[in-house]
Amino acid sequence: MANTTMRLALGCMGMSGMYGASDEAESTATIHEAIERGVTFLDTGDFYGMGHNELLIGRAIRGRRDQVTLSVKFGGLRGPDGGWAGFDARPAAVKNFLAYTLVRLGVDHIDIYRPARLDGSVPIEDTIGAIADCVKAGWVRQIGLSEVGVDTIRRAHAVHPIVDLQIEYSLIARGPEEKIFPVLDELGIGVTAYGVLSRGLLAGSRPSGPRDMRNHLPRFQGEARAANDRLVASLERLAAARGVTPAQLAIAWALHKGPRIMPVIGARTRAQLTDALGALDVALSTDELAALEAAMPPDAVVGTRYAEVQMKHLDSER
Repeated sequence: MANTTMRLALGCMGMSGMYGASDEAESTATIHEAIERGVTFLDTGDFYGMGHNELLIGRAIRGRRDQVTLSVKFGGLRGPDGGWAGFDARPAAVKNFLAYTLVRLGVDHIDIYRPARLDGSVPIEDTIGAIADCVKAGWVRQIGLSEVGVDTIRRAHAVHPIVDLQIEYSLIARGPEEKIFPVLDELGIGVTAYGVLSRGLLAGSRPSGPRDMRNHLPRFQGEARAANDRLVASLERLAAARGVTPAQLAIAWALHKGPRIMPVIGARTRAQLTDALGALDVALSTDELAALEAAMPPDAVVGTRYAEVQMKHLDSER
């Protein structure tokens, strides 16, 4: 089984064009090195690259299946042009998505299967019930959720135990702390925290080309980016004072926020992976955490984490 002591997960989305062009050989080498260094929780979605990401991971883990934990999101609908066409979490769709995922990954089961979003036209009980059927059949081991709020979490957990919630959480996106995290603690549900670097914003990264999804994210655009760069500069100063990189400091912050939180690092290269792993050696005192949070207040960030239309569909924001 996968190493359960490592508290970092590898998010593979960026290996399939979501942040612009990527190198498949380097992506595969990064997955292999991650496994060798103990990062054995691999997160993907069946809609990343319209199946490309699962095919890539499937090739990378051939002969290594027993070394990894596979977390798969499903439900996003894509067109041949790469566009988005909605979300589907009907019971029949759940089993259809899973069937294709198993083939693309070349495995006989998924460790954690989760709807990527709440389908507003389908009761969450129906969606979770369908995944629970897949658990009984042996095709899925555990059930997760993604970007849902307190009511949905409780309703889902009443149907079948939920192992973790995947949600965006970073120095500049601390919304889950108020209502969502207390409920997760109450129910014994973990967190896989994505966007810990705010899609590279906190590391000073910029969109790499016209197909980079960050071109459409408010925090990366125009005056908002200029304002947010001032926040990034504050993080850079604090990191320099500690002798670490901004990415390491931001990841270390998330690691220190609770034992149930597993940051998802979106490393596309071995160099990025090595940088991220350096966060494991960064110890932060309570006072240092407070100072870091004071220097990076969430209300200072300009722009929402997704575009307006997408924000309206996030159950976690209700």
